[in-house]
Amino acid sequence: MYYPEDVIEEVRMRSDIVDIISGYVKLQKKGSNLFGLCPFHHEKSPSFSVSPSRQMYHCFGCGVSGNVITFVMEYENYSFREAVEMLADRAGVKLPKMEYSKEAREAADRKAVLLEINKLAAGYFYYQLRQPQGKAGSDYLAGRGLTNDTIRRFGLGYSNKTSDDLYRYLKSRGYDDDILKETGLVTIEERGARDKFWNRVMFPIMDVNSRVIGFGGRVMGSGEPKYLNSPETRLFDKSRNLYGLNYARTARQKYMLLCEGYMDVIAMHQAGFTNAVASLGTALTQQHAALLKRYTEQVILTYDSDGAGIKAALRAIPILKREGISTKVLSMKPYKDPDEFIKNLGAEEFRKRIDAAQNSFLFEIQTIRQGYNLEDPEQKTAFYNQTARKLLEFSEPLERDNYIQAVAREFFINYEDLKRLVNQLGSRYGTGLGVRDEDREETDRNIRRPGKKKDPEEGIRRSERLLLTWLIEEPSLFDRIEGIIGPEDFSNELYREAAAQVFAAHEEGAVNPAAILNRFIDDEGNYREVAALFNASLEESLSNEEQKKAFSETVRRIKKNSLDSRIRRVTDLDELQRLIREQAGLAGLHISLD
Repeated sequence: MYYPEDVIEEVRMRSDIVDIISGYVKLQKKGSNLFGLCPFHHEKSPSFSVSPSRQMYHCFGCGVSGNVITFVMEYENYSFREAVEMLADRAGVKLPKMEYSKEAREAADRKAVLLEINKLAAGYFYYQLRQPQGKAGSDYLAGRGLTNDTIRRFGLGYSNKTSDDLYRYLKSRGYDDDILKETGLVTIEERGARDKFWNRVMFPIMDVNSRVIGFGGRVMGSGEPKYLNSPETRLFDKSRNLYGLNYARTARQKYMLLCEGYMDVIAMHQAGFTNAVASLGTALTQQHAALLKRYTEQVILTYDSDGAGIKAALRAIPILKREGISTKVLSMKPYKDPDEFIKNLGAEEFRKRIDAAQNSFLFEIQTIRQGYNLEDPEQKTAFYNQTARKLLEFSEPLERDNYIQAVAREFFINYEDLKRLVNQLGSRYGTGLGVRDEDREETDRNIRRPGKKKDPEEGIRRSERLLLTWLIEEPSLFDRIEGIIGPEDFSNELYREAAAQVFAAHEEGAVNPAAILNRFIDDEGNYREVAALFNASLEESLSNEEQKKAFSETVRRIKKNSLDSRIRRVTDLDELQRLIREQAGLAGLHISLD
C-alpha cells in the first residue's frame, strides 16, 4: 500500500523541513541550526533542533528524531500514507494511484463510507437541536451552563423522539440497509428498522483527527440507560479512544486531566482546561494508557469524589504506572465532579486544586488508612503492615526509601520503625509486590517497573548509534574504519539494515540520513529507532583528544561484540581459530584521526 520510494523521496525533498515545522513551532536560528520548544514534550527552554542541511529534527530533551514525514506523522497522528499525501498536496506533487488488493480497496472504501455517514448523522443531530422538537435537548444543555460556542465546538445535538427518524433521513440520502447495519446507528430487523438513539442529547465521539467515529447519548427524562454509547464498529473501539483527545492533544500542556464523562470534559474545556479527556463509558484500559503516553508524561485523575470514583482511581493508577505515566489525584471535595466544582467555585479555584493534586501512591495509602480505626492497636498495626507491604512495590531502594520518608511524614509514622518493618517484610516477600490480594496476580506480572532494569545490550546499541552519527557528521571517518568494521558487525537486524544503507550511500558519494530514513518509515514506529541511530549525543567534536580516544574505543567495542557473537555460533574449527586471533588483535587496535 506504500508509494514508490522515488515518489516518497520527491515529496520529502520538496517539503522543506524548516518551512513545515515553522508552521507548528516557533523556531529561532542558533548557529547552523534552528531551535524551538519541543512540541512532543513540555519544556521551558528550547531543546528542539531543526537542521536545514540534514533536513532532520532532534530534541535533546526527550530524544525524538526524524525527518519531515515523521514529524507530520507524530504531530498530526497521521499514518505514513496520510502524512505523505498531506505533504504531497502542499508541495504540489502528483501522487500515483496506489495499487490496492481487492480486499484492501473494499475495506478502505467501506471505512470511508462509514465516516461519511457518521459525519452526516452528526450534522443531522446538530440541526435537530436547533429545531422546535429539539427544545428539550437545548434546554438541558443551557441548564448545564454550556455556551453556544461550546455546543458548536463539540458538535452537540439531539436525536428526536421518533424511533426511526435518523434511519429515514439516511435512507433519503441514498444509503442502503447493508451499510447502515454497520454504522451502529440503527437496528434493522424483519419487522422494521429503528434508531439506536432517540430522545437523547447527542455527543459525537471523534478520533484524534476530529473524524466522527461514534456517538454517546444522554436520555431526556427518566429513561434507561441514562448514557448510551455506539456499539463496537469498524470505526469505533471504546477501549482505544478517549473523548476530547482531538482537542486535548494540541493543548501541549505538561499533563492531561483524565475524568469520567462527556460533560466533565466539556465543562473543563469551556473553563479553559483544554487538556481534559475521558474514557468512553468503560473503565480505563491499558490501550487508553498507551494512547495517553503518546501525548503526555503525567496524568491528573479528576474522577468523581464518591466511592465509585475513588474505586475507579485506584484501578487506573497501576494501569497508568505500567505505561510509565506519572499520576496524581485531584480532590474535588466538597463537590462530586469537575463540572459541579467549577460551577460553584470557579476555574481559578480548580486550577489551585490541580496544583495541589496528591501523589497517587500517597492517595492509595490515604484510601487504605480509611479502612482502619487507628484508635484500636490491632487495627493500627494492621494498617502499618499493609502500608509496608504496599511500599514493597518499589523495587528500586532509593525510590522506596523516598516513599518511606514521604509516608512517614504524611501519616505521622516513625521513619525508622517504618523502614525496619518494610525491610523485614522485604526479606520475607521480596520487592515489587502489590498490597491487595486481588491485585497480586497482576502485580506479579509487572514486578519490574518500567525503566528500572538496565538492558545489558543497551551499551552496545549506544556505541552503534554513536558510530553511525559520527560517520554521518564526519564522512572522512569511513576511510579510517575501512577493513575493520562494516554493517555486518552491527548487533541486530534493524541496526544492520540501517548501517548497510549508510555505508552504501557513502559508496555512492553522499550520505543523506533524511532520505535513508524514508525506507524505514512505517505505522509501527520502527523509524524512531533508526532516527535515533542518526542522532546520538556527540558532546564534543572529534578534534578533542578524549573524543579521538572514544572513537577508537567505540569501534573496538562494536567489533568485539560482533566477534563474540560469531564465536558463539561458529562450528568450523579453522574459522573459530581465525576469529579468536582477530579478537586478540583488537587489544592493539588504534585508529588514527590525525
